[in-house]
Amino acid sequence: MARRVGVIGTGQSKYEDHRNDVNTPELVREAALAAMSDAGITPGDVDAFVIAGASGFPEEISFSENWIGPAIGASGKPLVRVHAGTNVGANATISAFFQVASGAFDVVLAASYNQRTIEDFRFNSMDCCDPLWDLGFDYPQSTLAGLQARFYLSRHEGKITEEHGAMVAVKNRKNAVLNPCAHVRSEITVEDVMNSSEVASPIKVLDCSRVCDGAAAIVVADEMKARKLNPAPAWIAGVGACSESRSVPYVDMAYPESCVRAAQQAYQMAWVYEPASDLDTVEVHDTFSFQELIWCEALGICEPGTAGKFLELGGSMLDGELPVNPSGGVISTNPEGASSMVRQIEAAMQVMGKAGDHQVPGVRRALAHAWGGAIQYSVVTVFSSGL
Repeated sequence: MARRVGVIGTGQSKYEDHRNDVNTPELVREAALAAMSDAGITPGDVDAFVIAGASGFPEEISFSENWIGPAIGASGKPLVRVHAGTNVGANATISAFFQVASGAFDVVLAASYNQRTIEDFRFNSMDCCDPLWDLGFDYPQSTLAGLQARFYLSRHEGKITEEHGAMVAVKNRKNAVLNPCAHVRSEITVEDVMNSSEVASPIKVLDCSRVCDGAAAIVVADEMKARKLNPAPAWIAGVGACSESRSVPYVDMAYPESCVRAAQQAYQMAWVYEPASDLDTVEVHDTFSFQELIWCEALGICEPGTAGKFLELGGSMLDGELPVNPSGGVISTNPEGASSMVRQIEAAMQVMGKAGDHQVPGVRRALAHAWGGAIQYSVVTVFSSGL
């Protein structure tokens, strides 16, 4: 039988457009030391480490774990690196979870980061694309997200409008003002969003997140260690992950099957039957504003086509029925390689009652969602205050 696993410490670095004051190992060390301090442990208390990061792009660091490991105290300890696109941080946490749940280790630290040395890596990223169909295609995330938003608006014409996307951006930027860790902490209006320049119709500049440099870390432990080190850990009650075809004609981008199935896995494990009522808050991966609406529907929080109305009625507001992205979301803080782990950290902090000014009262269960790849790989994690 798998052991119970809890989050006992979290840490985030300072987020800036460019962290030129530190190199990558120093950046990750900043978050890792913060997480260990929060857990009340030292590197010597950690049994194993997981590093989330690509090798080569966009950071242009080969075998990043070789550089980062010694900086965070992993020398002489088991260390693995995982990579899974923009949801790599969430996958690192899940890897750490399974290492503890299996009984292999008692305490594991997972860390993720983003530090860009390439300002525009679209053409480097083409190495990931199909050499026949995609190689000559200008393929930034915004292109796919614009296509996704257009599918979504077309399917729910009359129910979902461009203004709904703007309302998401306004809500999350307002929440971010209360979050001292957020990168962009300034409020905007619906008019500001609607009047901003078009990026990939219907997405405009203020519908988009702003990529930044930063790192995040999370410490998980088995039940005995967790109860000893933290009076109120955030238990990992359920995890789910699913991928599907990366070819757009075979993916329902307006209602991604990968997100639906990942959620079903996590819900079954966490005994969540009615997400809208069983969950107390949700952190979704809203790199672009419309995605919050899409994920809320795919996660079963809203029926298809109703997320806009849920937003209009204040249901997803910080003081609403089910607050969505109380931290300000990815649209306010997007260290790409770490953004998905930040969703998990923020959800765990809500369960532990450590979210400060953006704390949702009485959180017992919180969900963290992440997407990666060509919007076809989803990860869902459910945290709980009780077992």
